[in-house]
Amino acid sequence: MIYTFSKAEISDVTALNILINSAYRGESSKAGWTTEADMLDGQRTDEEDLKNIMNKPGCYILKYTNEAGEIIACVRLEKHAEKMYLGMLTVSPALQNAGIGKQMMIASEQFAKEQNCKAVYMQVIKGRDELIAWYERQGYKDTGKRKPFPHGDPRFGIPKMQLEFIIMEKAV
Repeated sequence: MIYTFSKAEISDVTALNILINSAYRGESSKAGWTTEADMLDGQRTDEEDLKNIMNKPGCYILKYTNEAGEIIACVRLEKHAEKMYLGMLTVSPALQNAGIGKQMMIASEQFAKEQNCKAVYMQVIKGRDELIAWYERQGYKDTGKRKPFPHGDPRFGIPKMQLEFIIMEKAV
């Protein structure tokens, strides 16, 4: 199969929204191992949020498409000085465990280097041990920094418990 990495366009917003929400929330997300459905109800993102991300200077969404042109994976990247923030790493639940996430990480790190970044960092919900271990295998380290989850903002989901983020980083 032939897969292609490229920057997402505004015309991709609907497909991205469906993909991201299917991988993180609800019953469809439980087909993969990256679900947050046990921790959060509601949506992961919406079309307005995705458009805002794509229109923000220094912010990109990379998409990974199959031969049919369907978006099967994506990642949000945002440049902050000499670091690149990585978020919303998403692989279609039906295609998880096929190495696509790892390919997305490699592409993200290469993109960060092309943008003259020295490191890539992310925030991961504390307690997602399997996911944190996967990021550690990719070379990311827990910085020891913590950030509160945006409780009370349903645009990011409705927490079923008290949540916080750990900040992970990797030099590139």
